[in-house]
Amino acid sequence: MEKVVIVRYCEIHLKGKNRGYFEKVFMNNLEKALTGIRHEMHKPSGRYVVENFDEGRAEEIVERLRKVFGTHTLSIGYKVEADMQKIYEAVKVIAPQEGTFKVETNRGDKKFPLNSMQINAQIGGRLLDDFPSLRVDVHNPQTVVSIDVRENGTALVFGGVVKAAGGMPVGTAGKGMLLLSGGIDSPVAGYMIAKRGMKIEGLHFHSYPYTNMQAREKVEELARILSTYTGGMTLNVVSVTHIQEAIHKNCPEEMMITLLRRFMMRIAERLCEKSGAQCIITGESLGQVASQTIEGMTSSNAVVKNVPVLRPLVGFDKTEIIERSRAIGTFETSIQPYEDCCTVFLPKHPLIRPKLSEVEAAEAKLDVEALTEEALSTLETVHF
Repeated sequence: MEKVVIVRYCEIHLKGKNRGYFEKVFMNNLEKALTGIRHEMHKPSGRYVVENFDEGRAEEIVERLRKVFGTHTLSIGYKVEADMQKIYEAVKVIAPQEGTFKVETNRGDKKFPLNSMQINAQIGGRLLDDFPSLRVDVHNPQTVVSIDVRENGTALVFGGVVKAAGGMPVGTAGKGMLLLSGGIDSPVAGYMIAKRGMKIEGLHFHSYPYTNMQAREKVEELARILSTYTGGMTLNVVSVTHIQEAIHKNCPEEMMITLLRRFMMRIAERLCEKSGAQCIITGESLGQVASQTIEGMTSSNAVVKNVPVLRPLVGFDKTEIIERSRAIGTFETSIQPYEDCCTVFLPKHPLIRPKLSEVEAAEAKLDVEALTEEALSTLETVHF
């Protein structure tokens, strides 16, 4: 009897002739998540089985793999010889000694002498004989004992099921550049788009010395948390202090955020070209703050020429975003009270519905190309 972790995937089975590609990427991501843990991984049909590991690390393996996008559910169980006595010995380890239960069997090996219903009946009957306090409840049992008889002469026996991240394997849907601030929204946006299989690279803008190193460390921690879901992550850090100072000096105060967002988009697109990213990702939610009106989004989109801008949270309200932030583990870091570059020069009355012609007229007072190049010259890169 060997302890194993059983991994089941989500949408990959729908991919038809491309299924092999998705399975290969998914397995590579699983292996990367288990770096540093001795193990073997095999793929019987429709699932992956992690085995040959130190039994004391089973929970750690589940914790790591539940964050790998593409994973639907996981179970800790046992692999045994496909023999009724061996199967029952494993079942006794998993089954309760009192309460209600039922047995469910999947007979992948159609040559096995008993069918699924017969296996259920025999195993269930033996449990009732050995544990008088047990009762069968096929509709709402407290415990489900699952048996999976495989074609290779083995059987998997397991109990509980752990829900995992779901989605598609990261790396199967291209690469995007995430504008990562220290707030609640952008980490969730990165998580949501990575869940659909996109590899993400982060871009953070800072305004040192108006912001301190704690603000940057906060964002680096957010990137580290995201990297546990994405199989690693690169974070680009760029200074926009000089841009904010130039806007503050030469342009209407109420346009500060609108103009700064346009510079951020330009810089993001340049870095997309450099890194091979195919889109820009933001944490904007329509109408959430003054800069996130449709007019504000139109203004910032107008400077992006060659890649799309994705806004995974555009229809979310703040409560939904906070709930997702708590679930993925970024909320407590996001609410740390360290200002990012957007709040330092925040106008008292920001422009809510900027007219593109007026924004472009105000921006004409700035040397846009020189300011953009100066920002790019400050680029630092951190890997997680």
